[in-house]
Amino acid sequence: MPPTSDPVTEQATPKQAIRRRGDLVFSRTAVSAGIMILVVLAAVTLFLIVESVPALTGDPEETQFLNGEPFLVYVWPFIFGTLWASIIALVVASPLAIGIALFISHYAPRRIAALLGYIIDLLAAIPSVVYGLWGALVFSQMLKPFYVWLNENFGWIPFFAGAVSPTGRTILTASLVLAVMILPIMTAITREVFLQTPVLHEEAALALGATRWEMIRMAVFPFARGGMVSGAMLGLGRALGETMAVTMVLSATGAVTFQVLNSNNPTPIPANIALNFGEAYGDGVNVLIATGLILFLVTFAVNAIARYVVNRRAEFSGAN
Repeated sequence: MPPTSDPVTEQATPKQAIRRRGDLVFSRTAVSAGIMILVVLAAVTLFLIVESVPALTGDPEETQFLNGEPFLVYVWPFIFGTLWASIIALVVASPLAIGIALFISHYAPRRIAALLGYIIDLLAAIPSVVYGLWGALVFSQMLKPFYVWLNENFGWIPFFAGAVSPTGRTILTASLVLAVMILPIMTAITREVFLQTPVLHEEAALALGATRWEMIRMAVFPFARGGMVSGAMLGLGRALGETMAVTMVLSATGAVTFQVLNSNNPTPIPANIALNFGEAYGDGVNVLIATGLILFLVTFAVNAIARYVVNRRAEFSGAN
């Protein structure tokens, strides 16, 4: 008598999925793209380290730009300028991005929200050179009366003390231009995170008698906190590496000062590289590449901190 198959065993045995050629091509392409990113990142890191060695180990007396000073003494003012300009831009852009994203996602009518979102997204398509020209020729002139007013009425605050720059091309102007540049990406990410808030959470808050603002504060913000931090850090990364706009707007002097209205302005690392690379030779090129390595490390540290904050807050997110 031939053996009979057990129907229970046949049903429990999972069938192997059929992998089509298109699925294999897409899967391998995605894996290759991910590996390529890691390879490029490793290559850039290796290049920066190798090219920075002569600047870090050479004689400061014979190295261009160092003028007999250690490399860390030379690069410190540029680190300060990079962080100071980026922090000001982030402080200005963050509330604007959150407000615009909140208006688009929860307050504006659908047609107005779509139009406003499209206009905000268009700001990301404007080249940095255009922002630089606008900031240097138009925006700085518009801000001069405002700077005088700030100095006259709030000069007792250390940030607004000192003589006002007659050109308006200050670290504050450059930071405001950076804020406009990072606004689209921050707004887009924050808006999408707000739209992902579970509708049941919002309806439950409204059903319990909460106003719209109370619903946003209790349901939307806790859910979107990690996304808002991610958008802010992504915008900060863009501000840290911006070159042309800052170079064209800022009247850079390499000073270390918190005053934002006078002509004695800090210099960010990208602007220093752009201004001096054409005149660099020999070990001077290695010095500028070494400052680029410092900028790379700063940006990497910012992204690592942002990832830590997002992962830590994800445990308390409404998504979980």
